[in-house]
Amino acid sequence: MITLFPAMCVHIAIPEPSGSDPDYNQRTLPAYLAALRAAGATPIIVPLHERQDRIARLLAGVQGVLLPGSRFDVDPQRYGEEPIPECGEADPARTAVDEVLLQDAFNLHKPILAICHGVQSMNVWRNGALVQDIKTAVNHQPGREVVEAHPVRIEPGSMLAGLLPRDSAPDPAVNSSHHQAIRTPGDGLLVSAVSAADGVVEAVELNSREHFVLGVQWHPERTYTESAFSRAIFSAFVQAAVVWQPRQGAASAVPADKSSVA
Repeated sequence: MITLFPAMCVHIAIPEPSGSDPDYNQRTLPAYLAALRAAGATPIIVPLHERQDRIARLLAGVQGVLLPGSRFDVDPQRYGEEPIPECGEADPARTAVDEVLLQDAFNLHKPILAICHGVQSMNVWRNGALVQDIKTAVNHQPGREVVEAHPVRIEPGSMLAGLLPRDSAPDPAVNSSHHQAIRTPGDGLLVSAVSAADGVVEAVELNSREHFVLGVQWHPERTYTESAFSRAIFSAFVQAAVVWQPRQGAASAVPADKSSVA
């Protein structure tokens, strides 16, 4: 059921991570929701099997979009490749909702924070391509318990570099839970961080001073409490949502006359 929200609150749409694995959703969603709330926002969960007209109504009341991780992979056929054996299955329901949220956010210049699978999904939606399975000396999926998996080298002058706390190391260590990564950045996306040891793309941002779009391959929601850098990422995203105003003459790209998303 769609609920109307107080006008003074900042609402961030976040899709369910998975359309077919409720246990994964229950395990991973709380960290995203807690980080958003701690940063001053109200998270609005978007069900993956909701009618599209209801999603359109929901998006009319949010000021930003967070695309979370997922245990599924992005379908390589979306970027013109056949899947290799190491590529996992896709999640069509999540893909469909991601595309609706991305279309709305880019059309209206709503702030976007994309994390892990979310940044891969956004990159492909922007006509980019992925590495289907990373094969380097760096272990990019050591497990959820490893807080500092490897360092990332952040591009000087990038928006992401501006979020580094003053006392932070220039190549901060991040967690890591992925076997795919961006190979070719999508339209308008600039690489703002790479894995220091192997050059794997770890973050991208939109080449625009007027539209906050940041995607990170690691999981800042998992380290929100102990990491000032993680808190800065969420704070910048939420503050961008606080000051967001719709583009004049633009309208949501989500049609209200469709009966379903997937």
